Amino acid sequence: MANGPILIREHRYHQIKAVLARLRLDASARLVVLVDKDGQQIAVHGELGELDTTSLASLAAGNVAATGGMAKLIGEREFPTLSHEGERESIHISVIGRVLLVVVFDDRSSLGLVKLRSRQISQELAQAFAEIERDSQLAALDNSLPFSEITDEEIDSLFSNP
Repeated sequence: MANGPILIREHRYHQIKAVLARLRLDASARLVVLVDKDGQQIAVHGELGELDTTSLASLAAGNVAATGGMAKLIGEREFPTLSHEGERESIHISVIGRVLLVVVFDDRSSLGLVKLRSRQISQELAQAFAEIERDSQLAALDNSLPFSEITDEEIDSLFSNP
């Protein structure tokens, strides 16, 4: 299941959203986004404004993949955190297993505070995703995943001409 899709039940999703809300408040961040390493947005909390969070998620995953390649070149497994500081807005990314925690912040906060609060929250998120993965594995064994009873042939027949 380590490379399979992430299946999050509703109650776990709400737990994750609460963790993101707490991080946003504690770090005085503008926006917090949780993304899988494939670039799929999982959850968002904060001031979106005109920001395209789907693109942000995809670009954050690409950034982590690219810097992961650099890490391997110098003998590291990966870089667990990445930070990009701009004139008005900054981004901090934490790698937490299969997911990325992306925090967008401005001058109401500081990189040090965002790093500290992100590190504290990372342990909670790592535990939550370990439980999600365990739940997904159990559901796969029980064949209780959504749509698990639908075959490829049945899907093909929906889109074929009668």
